[in-house]
Amino acid sequence: MREGNAPSVVVRDLHKTYGNVEAVRGLSFEVAPGECFGLLGPNGAGKTTTIEILEGLLAPTGGEVVVLGRRWGRDDQAIRERMGVCLQQTVLSEKLLVDETVELFRSFYRRGRAAEAVIREVELTEKARARVGTLSGGQKQRLAVACALVGDPELIFLDEPTTGLDPQSRRQVWDIVNAFKAGGQTVLLTTHYMDEAERLCDRVAIVDHGRVIAEGSPMHLMTSLGGEHVVEIAVREDGAGPLTASAMEGLPGVRAAHAEAGRVVLTVTEPHVAVPAVLERLRAGGWALSGLSTRHASLEDVFVSLTGRHLRDE
Repeated sequence: MREGNAPSVVVRDLHKTYGNVEAVRGLSFEVAPGECFGLLGPNGAGKTTTIEILEGLLAPTGGEVVVLGRRWGRDDQAIRERMGVCLQQTVLSEKLLVDETVELFRSFYRRGRAAEAVIREVELTEKARARVGTLSGGQKQRLAVACALVGDPELIFLDEPTTGLDPQSRRQVWDIVNAFKAGGQTVLLTTHYMDEAERLCDRVAIVDHGRVIAEGSPMHLMTSLGGEHVVEIAVREDGAGPLTASAMEGLPGVRAAHAEAGRVVLTVTEPHVAVPAVLERLRAGGWALSGLSTRHASLEDVFVSLTGRHLRDE
């Protein structure tokens, strides 16, 4: 049994190999009770493989996995009774009604919540007597989350919960996740949306090529860049030639610079100090400014800094 404040999930040196392909290469992390922990990374990084091992759907090639103080292969039923799962693609019977679907999932658990209450929580009350096949994509995803919640789990796994949804549907799913977490339960989700991780997660592990390359709170990871702001600049092609990152290095307030898609991206500590220095450097070098923007640093910037490419690059 899990005792006191013991971690809800423990992963140590996890490996998963398919033939000659090593999908997971030694992942290690822990998830504390009551937190939302995110596995963040591009498609193919090993996120779904990892979460399917934690859900008991796949057996690891090596390493240790402890879920709610128990281990798959020994305590399977005890784990399933206390967790909920929302897969990357949930296929539900389209001929069943919404309330029938949630009642069906409720029947899988010895204890749980009233289907009507969960349907109300995911804002599908008006669709309770509608057939699943008539729902929109966003409504089907909220129904999938309802099926994961109806067993009253201590821990819920969400694999890419908002992929393909419109902005309004994404926010509705976010609200559901935040309400679940506010109740003291634990969430482990995978995503390749930076804003989703920043909005939902207390901590994230950035995964690339089957390994954790950074871990911490979103704010900690963003400030680890050495600056909390990003300045992007572009110059006209008919000026003094291409602008290089090295031309911007060493300026007041500039911590790092790199070239990207025809522009130079700067990580800065104080925009009000860095921007005047940048403009003066451009003027002195004969470059004609064609665009300048400033924004707060994001987890996307962390990923680019660590890997040299964007999270959603193919």
